[in-house]
Amino acid sequence: MSTFTPKNILITGAAGFIASHVANRLVRNYPEYKIVVLDKLDYCSNLKNLYPSNSSPNFKFVKGDIGSSDLVNYLLFTENIDTIMHFAAQTHVDNSFGNSFEFTKNNIYGTHVLLEACKVTGSQIRRFIHVSTDEVYGETDEDAVVGNHEASQLLPTNPYSATKAGAEMLVMAYGRSYGLPVITTRGNNVYGPNQFPEKLIPKFILLALRGQPLPIHGDGSNVRSYLYCEDVAEAFEVVLHKGEVGHVYNIGTKRERRVIDVAQDICKLFNKDANKCIQFVENRPFNDQRYFLDDEKLKNLGWAERTAWEDGLRKTMEWYISNPDWWGDVSGALIPHPRMLMMPGGTDRASEKSESELSGNASQAKMLVPAAKNSDSPQKPAYKFLIYGRTGWLGGLLGELCEKQGIPYEYGKGRLQDRASLLADIAAVKPTHVFNAAGLTGRPNVDWCESHKVETIRTNVVGTLTLADVCREQGLLVVNYATGCIFEYDAAHPEGSGIGFKEDDTPNFAGSYYSKTKAMVEDLLKEFDNVCTLRVRMPISSDLENPRNFIIKISRYNKVVNIPNSMTVLDELLPISIEMAKRNLRGIWNFTNPGVISHNECLELYKKYINPEFKWSNFTLEEQAKVIVAARSNNEMDASKLKKEFPELLSIKESLIKYVFEPNQKTSAA
Repeated sequence: MSTFTPKNILITGAAGFIASHVANRLVRNYPEYKIVVLDKLDYCSNLKNLYPSNSSPNFKFVKGDIGSSDLVNYLLFTENIDTIMHFAAQTHVDNSFGNSFEFTKNNIYGTHVLLEACKVTGSQIRRFIHVSTDEVYGETDEDAVVGNHEASQLLPTNPYSATKAGAEMLVMAYGRSYGLPVITTRGNNVYGPNQFPEKLIPKFILLALRGQPLPIHGDGSNVRSYLYCEDVAEAFEVVLHKGEVGHVYNIGTKRERRVIDVAQDICKLFNKDANKCIQFVENRPFNDQRYFLDDEKLKNLGWAERTAWEDGLRKTMEWYISNPDWWGDVSGALIPHPRMLMMPGGTDRASEKSESELSGNASQAKMLVPAAKNSDSPQKPAYKFLIYGRTGWLGGLLGELCEKQGIPYEYGKGRLQDRASLLADIAAVKPTHVFNAAGLTGRPNVDWCESHKVETIRTNVVGTLTLADVCREQGLLVVNYATGCIFEYDAAHPEGSGIGFKEDDTPNFAGSYYSKTKAMVEDLLKEFDNVCTLRVRMPISSDLENPRNFIIKISRYNKVVNIPNSMTVLDELLPISIEMAKRNLRGIWNFTNPGVISHNECLELYKKYINPEFKWSNFTLEEQAKVIVAARSNNEMDASKLKKEFPELLSIKESLIKYVFEPNQKTSAA
């Protein structure tokens, strides 16, 4: 592994929280490096954060704005800067909702000024380390067992993360267009000494010190990952010396905590009763449920998290107890939604509101309290669904169906394998039925499960069984979306015979680890009389933009096998699954349209209705086996049980034409 040795480093935003820890660490550990720090000393910056470095001969502080191109160019040339570590940014999400233009100015325009200045220097800059955030990935699937990796799509959900994603695009463009040696980092939440108390942990600590309530946005179920500041400073030290140009590095931890858990831990440190100290307030306009990172790439460079949560939180508390006035008057930052801090006069206005908002005045704090019961209250709805798998394909479609049918529903926030969080969901939602559309199939396909067996078991087996057991205790029916990919044609069910596998047949396909786990859990679920198991196969929908749609999958392959299979048209069958819940149907059901259809027949329909120019070729199962890791299931399912319950159910070909191809028919293909 090659290493990089800088000489003259410019650190932007260095009087802020994270950058000050990085600057102090580099000044202390590398006296041969010259560290020049640039900061405009905004509301969340403090020169006292840099006191440990002030007397060091290799340290220099410059007050100024990264948006000043003249100043930036001057510093790069006069200080002979060869390395930039770009931390300067507006970072508080609440503020971004109230003053988003300031975020665009600082986070995008400021970054652009730096990049342009670097371009002007020619080859002088040898490293440009851009500090971004985990929030650019957007919300992580609540049931995901593998975090976002560095190549994951960027899907920001608030003005702050959108500006950080925009800045990243500029950095990437300058790397590609001008050869600028860029490296990007995306980090989880950081906590520790010196942090401005608009952030969750220092805010809660200072409020606890003052004997004031701890305001939690929404219900406190949002999950975050927290790293101690010194561990993060070490991570940047590693990226500086060992990071590869053009690469992105996640700085994260797999240890996650709900916001309410953080509040309870802080209450415990102060020996306070959490039930009395915690105060639930209005949520943000949009509050991501979870961010989860895959940090293996950085670990491969030699970095590892060192500080345990309990130790880091205790150190942080002790520092704030010893330095309660470090930031001066911060009452404006301690209110639940400090959006005015960056606006002229905003700090004063926020301060005037702080006491009333935290004193329990419901009219100003907009507290989330249950409505009082009275005779005029609306009647309880006949149905209310609790759905798991919100970010999955089936789960998302279920929510849309509920909205169309006027059925109240909520998505589960707990993880399937976490019994306590499932009980909390049920207590909060009070559902009449539970739908489990959360399963691990692997991305982009089931081959992923072959190398992630523990994660596959944890979700597909342990999680599903835990949900079934919790719901049985609560007297709730679970509609569980399973798979029919647990069978393959055999002597008793030969291909083309019209003899399909029935609900009570024993699974005979174990060619993939995914199918093994699904067959295993289906067998175990037979002991639960509160489960309706629906065997879905090769799901298809009218959404021909969705990459999970079987039609879209095979239309994008260079070659396909040509084997008749049972399939599930979701547009017809998902509404039936809701009706099955209403009828309280239980047991195992082959959840496919009657009959079979081959790959070629599907693509012929695609060509007829969608793309007359479409062409494809076939290959054999033996040829297919050479390009996949796990074998694929091919079978016919006997749907007579479902057809008897729902006589209007169409055959697979009829359903495909009615629900998928005719609604998407192209004029030129007609």
